[in-house]
Amino acid sequence: MNRKNRIILIVVVVLAIIAAFLVSNNRSTTFGSDVKGFAVKDTASITKVFLADKKNRSVLLKKVGTGEWTVNDNYKARMSGIRLLLETMKNLAAKYPVPNKAHNIVISQLAAQSIKVEVYQEVYRINLFDRIKLFPHEKLTKTYYVGGATADNMGTFMLMEGADVPFVVHLLGFRGFVAPRYSTFEKDWRDHVVFKTKLYDIQEVIVENPENPSESFKVINGDDHIQLISLIDNQPVKRYDTLRVLNFLTAFNDIRYEALLDDMDPERVDSITSSTPKDIVTLIDESGDTTSIKTFFKANDNRLEDIEGNVYVYDVDRLYALVNDDRDFVLIQYYVFDKVLHSLSYFLDDNRSE
Repeated sequence: MNRKNRIILIVVVVLAIIAAFLVSNNRSTTFGSDVKGFAVKDTASITKVFLADKKNRSVLLKKVGTGEWTVNDNYKARMSGIRLLLETMKNLAAKYPVPNKAHNIVISQLAAQSIKVEVYQEVYRINLFDRIKLFPHEKLTKTYYVGGATADNMGTFMLMEGADVPFVVHLLGFRGFVAPRYSTFEKDWRDHVVFKTKLYDIQEVIVENPENPSESFKVINGDDHIQLISLIDNQPVKRYDTLRVLNFLTAFNDIRYEALLDDMDPERVDSITSSTPKDIVTLIDESGDTTSIKTFFKANDNRLEDIEGNVYVYDVDRLYALVNDDRDFVLIQYYVFDKVLHSLSYFLDDNRSE
């Protein structure tokens, strides 16, 4: 190939790339103006979702890694909720535009009480037939408003930003409306995990019983053996049920609280948390990071009785707790936490030598 032909070939290739770039750019621009294109087919490319309502509540959901999202840059996101939202976004379908006679009413409702949704995706400045992708960057690709349900609860009113016509939108394969899936409450998106550490990543666990110090203990997870130590005298326990200690350590693999009580009266919270904790559990992992929880008895508000008709003093199903460095006041279940809220005597062999 002579020099002239080579130059012509280079020019053709450059022009093809520029044309593809312009087509790609134009395609993304027209896509953004699609008044009924609410669905996001490539949810894997979504990097952020911003949700805001008319009461100044907002939530920023951000992808920080494979299978990892954060809430408002402060907390780990609950992945089941993220997966449900992404599935919802992928399968949205416009059923029909709102009829003229209902147009003004629906527009007014959307203006007064809707949730604004901003979707950000990783896109490419050059995308040749989805095969050659160059210059990735984050871009706001879609903004729409989610309103209330239709009269039959089988659809949701939605409006694309910049459009004049709202649509009734439904979720493929789902009977109902989707507005609740776009919650603007931070607590609805937060992960409820308290402990999530595998056995081999645990260095030490300390369990303190402030009202009965003789039942306090710590377990040291060594490379070749496990030690059980009584905290009252800091002496190793010579004989104990090794299987129970092992089960205790493996229970920290996944322990979650039931509910975040961020709307409870602050004076009541202060009253509860200023009392003596029932238990204090502290886990130190192999990296030296510490996770702890303080539990507090919960009053028997439902007046539950034992088999003899006596009212229990405390709730027999649930406790209050402080987690996340005492920042969050939560509700936990005995059923879940009993696996890690043991006393020293639980592990002792009846025939152990003193």
